[in-house]
Parts: sequence; C-alpha cells; structure tokens
Amino acid sequence: MKIIFYTFYYLIQFTWGILQNLIGLVYFLWTKKNRLEFYNGALVGFHKHNWGGISLGIFIIINGAKDNQWIRNTMIHEYGHTIQSLILGPLYLLIIGLPSFIWCNSKKFINYRKEKGISYFSFYPERWANYLGQIISKQKIIESE
Repeated sequence: MKIIFYTFYYLIQFTWGILQNLIGLVYFLWTKKNRLEFYNGALVGFHKHNWGGISLGIFIIINGAKDNQWIRNTMIHEYGHTIQSLILGPLYLLIIGLPSFIWCNSKKFINYRKEKGISYFSFYPERWANYLGQIISKQKIIESE
C-alpha cells in the first residue's frame, strides 16, 4: 500500500505540483543542512538558522536546533503543507505559500497575534496543514504546555 501511495505522491508532486517542487529543490540544495531524512515520502533537511520551517512540494526544511517535540510537531505540520501541494497543484503557491509566508513573517501579523493572543495555527493554511499532516501521517501534534 505504501508503494502505491509513494508512487502517486511523487507522480502528482512532479507533474501537478512541479512549480513548488522545482522551487523547493533549488531552495533545498541552496540551504545548508546538517542532516537529512525522509518523512512519509517528503525529504526533510534540518538547518540551524534562526527560523522555523518551510515546505515546498516534497522538500521540507526545518530548524534542527530545537527540541525533539518541536521538531516532531513541525515535521507533521510541514508534511501537511506537502499534502496541500498535492491537492492544489499550481495554485498552492498562491493559495497557501504566499498567505502563509506573509502571516508568518509580516511584523503587522506577528504583532497582531501577540496582542490578540491568537495562535499562529489559527490561520487557514496553517490550521489545514496541521489537520492534513495529522490525518495522513497518522500522528498527533502534541500541544506544548
């Protein structure tokens, strides 16, 4: 069953989702990583820079200097973004990538979340990524206390 899933996962990613996968490949090769691993078909590279993670097609890059629980939760979340790429194909960057990037990095939205006590994961691309990541990976994101 896994062989069938992975076959379709890669086939769809590299046809329907080719744009974000090409960008992801270039970014993945450009980013310095200290370790690599596969997570449900996605290629995960761990960096030690001062930012969290990004997912472009099958390529996931996350901060490997964080604690194990954060890494696990982030892998599940970013994997959810790879599933969004499968679903949305060429629309992924417009519907998920750009809004997610702005929500994460805009000082206006960072301050808004802090002032209102709003979770980063309340915004639709992030909430949906958590949902998909947990459903498809069959792992639960564990909320920190």
